[in-house]
Amino acid sequence: MAEGKIGRYEIQKELGRGGMAIVYLARDPYMARKVAVKVLPRQFTFDPQFAVRFRREAEVIAALEHAYIVPVYDFGEDDGQPYIVMRYMMYGSIDSYLAKGALPMPDAAAIFDRVGEALDEAHERGIVHRDLKPGNILLDNRGQAFLSDFGLAQIAAAGNARLTGQFIVGTPAYMSPEQAEGDEVDGKTDIYALGVILFEMLTGRLPYDHDSPMKLAKMHSKEPIPNILQFNSDLPMGIEAIIQKAMAKNAADRYATAGDLAAAVVEVARGLPSRRARKRMFSADIDKKLSELGKK
Repeated sequence: MAEGKIGRYEIQKELGRGGMAIVYLARDPYMARKVAVKVLPRQFTFDPQFAVRFRREAEVIAALEHAYIVPVYDFGEDDGQPYIVMRYMMYGSIDSYLAKGALPMPDAAAIFDRVGEALDEAHERGIVHRDLKPGNILLDNRGQAFLSDFGLAQIAAAGNARLTGQFIVGTPAYMSPEQAEGDEVDGKTDIYALGVILFEMLTGRLPYDHDSPMKLAKMHSKEPIPNILQFNSDLPMGIEAIIQKAMAKNAADRYATAGDLAAAVVEVARGLPSRRARKRMFSADIDKKLSELGKK
């Protein structure tokens, strides 16, 4: 990798890093646009399994070509380091917003409406995400949600639903009971993770918490599902039934599709003012009060 460049892409700054990748903000000089470049760290390039998984992510996303999935622009290697070039999502992930607290119900519904459709497309093609979490839902400059990071995606039709050895399959805080038990998974495991994400979006906290990743994963298998209304009593009553169904211990008891879950969330949120509407209402109240003061 040349100083300040990966392939033809001019690195501007680091956006973040995880266990298996570093993501940079870069400029594409050919297209004169900003992009996100995801690079496999050099310490992993000596293990062919990591490179295969990295390449799989690019192939999976490119094959999906869905409007609500962060698109891949390019894939290549620079001095032995694989990299993926993706659309730059200016507003980052919803993780950063949840750090400030719960999201309003209508905003969560708008996110689920898009993510549910994207997941349905993936599941129809036999692709299971396996690592859904707030950090993998990104926002563009309009605040629209996009699904990303298919690094753990498996092609269910290939019958290879497990990863073994050095790989940790999924994130314990969002791991379905079948993942925690090491069983084979399908699209229902993504639906479970969506239920956890919904719980976190609407309460600002996870349904289960433990310092030990192993024990946290087991809590998803063994512990009862918390009542979401105990943590946010202002939510519509119908949301509790949605959480219970999405996070059912038995995969067969969950929603049939991510789209069905999203539709249920949207239906419960119907009639509640959106963030934009709330801002308009707030501004109107201020204007009204100022007008009344002016008359006195």
